[in-house]
Amino acid sequence: MSAYIDTSVLLPTLIAEASTEAVYNYLGTANQELLISDFGAAEVASALSRLVRMLTLTGEDASARLADFDAWRAAMSSPVDIQPVDSRLAYIFVRRFELQLRAPDALHLAIARRLDATLVTLDRRLADAARELGVAVEMP
Repeated sequence: MSAYIDTSVLLPTLIAEASTEAVYNYLGTANQELLISDFGAAEVASALSRLVRMLTLTGEDASARLADFDAWRAAMSSPVDIQPVDSRLAYIFVRRFELQLRAPDALHLAIARRLDATLVTLDRRLADAARELGVAVEMP
């Protein structure tokens, strides 16, 4: 089985957060192929860009963290392309209002479902939606 890593798990590897240690422990012991989509990578860059705009990080620091992320991603994970079917399925998921999904989360969920991969997330709402939709989920 493969593990599809969403952005909520990727960010604590770049920015010190309360969940950073748990994420490192999870990633260090994962015996599954790690999958990271181009969309997830774009969200990582967007989050770092937001921290630069908020003056929490300098542009140089954010660029260095992105370079580290890109190197780690290339060495430790397999890339995942977004398919048109992912967007269509995400559209279906967000229309299920009881799931309370935002479009980016629905897209991560759709990709994990298409790949028949375990979704790895720190987002409880996304984890609950995954379970509701029959997608395996793990939370570090």
